[in-house]
Amino acid sequence: MITRIVKMTFREENANDFLTVFDSNAELIRNFKGCEGVTLLRDKTNINIFFTYSHWLSESDLELYRNSELFENVWGKVKQYFIARPEAWSCEAIA
Repeated sequence: MITRIVKMTFREENANDFLTVFDSNAELIRNFKGCEGVTLLRDKTNINIFFTYSHWLSESDLELYRNSELFENVWGKVKQYFIARPEAWSCEAIA
């Protein structure tokens, strides 16, 4: 199991635009082959900082998603709203 954590910082005026895109695609992402779930978190202090935590059965499933039309569509819409470069980590549970 792979846990993918992505930190995204948007311009404040575009935070709700991001939420609209995420909300309209969340179920498609959750139902993507190999995805075991996606959670969206928002920083309590900086309302324009979001984190996604997604769980994938394998690294290859995550790569299939990252190379999919769905990912290209979602990323293509939200990347215009970034104020900072996104940060991402692929993690595995050890305990």
